[in-house]
Amino acid sequence: MTRWLVTGAGGMLGRDLIDVLGAAPGADPTAVTRADLDITDAAAVEAAVAGQDIVVNAAAWTDVDGAEADEAAATRVNGDGVRRLAEACARHGVPLLQPSTDYVFAGDAAHPYAEDAPTAPINAYGRSKLAGEQAVLELLPERGYVVRTAWLYGSHGRNFVTTMLTLADQRETLDVVDDQLGQPTWARSLAVRLVALGEAALSGRAPAGIYHGTASGQTTWCGLARAAFALHGLDPERVRPTTSERFVRPARRPSYSVLGHDRWARAGLDPMPDWHTDLTSAIPGLSAALSAPRAAR
Repeated sequence: MTRWLVTGAGGMLGRDLIDVLGAAPGADPTAVTRADLDITDAAAVEAAVAGQDIVVNAAAWTDVDGAEADEAAATRVNGDGVRRLAEACARHGVPLLQPSTDYVFAGDAAHPYAEDAPTAPINAYGRSKLAGEQAVLELLPERGYVVRTAWLYGSHGRNFVTTMLTLADQRETLDVVDDQLGQPTWARSLAVRLVALGEAALSGRAPAGIYHGTASGQTTWCGLARAAFALHGLDPERVRPTTSERFVRPARRPSYSVLGHDRWARAGLDPMPDWHTDLTSAIPGLSAALSAPRAAR
């Protein structure tokens, strides 16, 4: 049996990771939530990593605007906490899979960002995640895997897609930004890919380094909302395009968050599925998750 430690197991990605590992032959997952493990506590991290074969860190500060108000706190989790995990993994000879973000880039490109493209985060969240990336690559040159993702949505927890479908019950029309390009990524699809990468890492088939764990293709937030409406049986014309200037947020958002996927071939894996294909697969579960609280009341 392969012993997997999944930190942040109570979050959207963490819960999907545990579900995927539960069905994976030979996998013996240990799920630890934020309440179980503070990844900034070096002694606690050391104890958690001991005896494991591989670690996937789904624990993170994910509040992008909140990071702008308290960058030090975000960096303690996304930078220092990841460093504690990388140090423990280095001592025990254990691979570490570290999800990261498209926000490490400036978002001003005209072509998909390659895995080795220069980083230049434009907000505090991106800087905090880049600190974690650097710790993994520095301390685990042969066993560290940084997997950048973007526009993540899923059945467990709040996200853009579920927010749009919830607002559909409250408003006749929605104005949604149509001048930011990205790759909507289903958390379950990313979980499947992380498990496949971990298995390839353990078998020596996947070189350490940076991978881009986003769906193929691209769209805007407005395009995503319209697709979700259509798949949910709603009129997509109720979603109206607008500009980023209409929705000013504390943290600047990249206008271009499309990532390239060339490095998967080195691990013997194809790029992840097209975003619309995955959204089509995800919508029934998202719809069920949204209806469950109403049914309970």
